[in-house]
Amino acid sequence: MRPIRVTVGSQAASAPIPMDHYQGPFNVGISVVLSAGASLTYSVEHTFDDVFAPDFNASTATWFGNSGLSSKTTSLDGNYAFPVRAIRLNVTTYSSGTATMTLIQAGMPGR
Repeated sequence: MRPIRVTVGSQAASAPIPMDHYQGPFNVGISVVLSAGASLTYSVEHTFDDVFAPDFNASTATWFGNSGLSSKTTSLDGNYAFPVRAIRLNVTTYSSGTATMTLIQAGMPGR
């Protein structure tokens, strides 16, 4: 899978980014980089809910925080070793700046 990037510059959650939960190995690398002078708190979250279901609603889905990337205020990296359906970046407190999350999932080259 090619890198996927989302940027959040307010107190809000990004759109869910679907993962290929059938991919083996599943492995997803994550980085969150804050802009210079950013003052915000973020969490990387995942869901097991089917984001392709006709009745899926991100605001009512069940989201779980990534244990290494929850309530953070600095640039960090982490990973998922086991399947999840989707990942999002959630900025929970915001004063200034942006947070950019990059995801790379293991798999076939060029996908």
